[in-house]
Amino acid sequence: MKPYIYLRGLRHVDLSVFCVDGGQKSYWDPVFNTRVPYSSGQQVKRSILDAISCELQSEPSSVTFVFDVNNKGALGEGEVLSLCDPQYFDQLLGGWMRAAKGGSERTLKRRSPLSISAMRPLHPLLGGRFNENVTFDRSDKPEVHKVIVRDASGKPMSEEQIGALLAGTDRSLYRKWIPENGRATGLFIYDVAIDLRTLFAVSVNQMEPELSKEKIEELKEKGWISSQNAFGECLIMPKSDREKVIPAIAKALINWKISSNQARTFSLMETLAVAISDNANTLAGAIRAKLIAVDSDKKIAKPLVDETAGADLFIALPCSGYMITETESADALHEAEDRLIELMLSFDYENQK
Repeated sequence: MKPYIYLRGLRHVDLSVFCVDGGQKSYWDPVFNTRVPYSSGQQVKRSILDAISCELQSEPSSVTFVFDVNNKGALGEGEVLSLCDPQYFDQLLGGWMRAAKGGSERTLKRRSPLSISAMRPLHPLLGGRFNENVTFDRSDKPEVHKVIVRDASGKPMSEEQIGALLAGTDRSLYRKWIPENGRATGLFIYDVAIDLRTLFAVSVNQMEPELSKEKIEELKEKGWISSQNAFGECLIMPKSDREKVIPAIAKALINWKISSNQARTFSLMETLAVAISDNANTLAGAIRAKLIAVDSDKKIAKPLVDETAGADLFIALPCSGYMITETESADALHEAEDRLIELMLSFDYENQK
């Protein structure tokens, strides 16, 4: 069996915000000369890991934040230390890095078996960023709320002084203007590559260690299996634990949600289609856009889902509202989960070599 599973998801985003940076992160597309919004790969990864923890009802691993106070009494940045323990699913799937200051202990690092892209427009012409002016308004009940105006020295002004200051103006002190809030809308895709060789395997090599010697012995005592993969000697998570987490991984990869910055800009971000394959190139063909020339000066992008591209394609009902479809199904996303579960369960983790 091939050691990789590739997944592409297509989502619709409506008037929402992800990755706040000046209202909404964006980048300049030099091919189509337009600015497009995106959600970073780090945010997508964190959302997927949170969804896995939620599905398993498991606590994430703890992180230690270290700070240093210098000889002037100022607080400075120090290390961020991970547990480096694959018994926590967010560690096993998200990877870790532990590098203590001063080289007093070995650096431990594990690369995540999940390679995750940013969520970006299916095509630069199919996703947009625009600004919205909003207000924080309490002018309907001025007797309930308080206003403080400070003078140039920082001293609160009296009501008489405030009245004199506002004379001849139409200024309201119970309303705050918040201009140019970035919003994202359109059709967006994200891609995930799952490395089955390391999905449930941790290296025991001590030249470039993932684990401490103490943790290796602890895992062996708890039933982790000594084996080999393409990278050398390793420990494999017990089958019973794998069978517990695999359905959660499958569900999270398709149903993860961005939860930050959604209080006033919530969007369902519904999944329209999912493509799954062991060949990354087929994903690009299965869910894609086609550029169409309307006239000599204008081009438009047409979204497409193509079942002949070579990937397993699962098309949800809402997809038919954005492009021509023939095989959309109410069970499509459940079937995509089942396909991921089948592929992950069928890999022979203990006997890779």
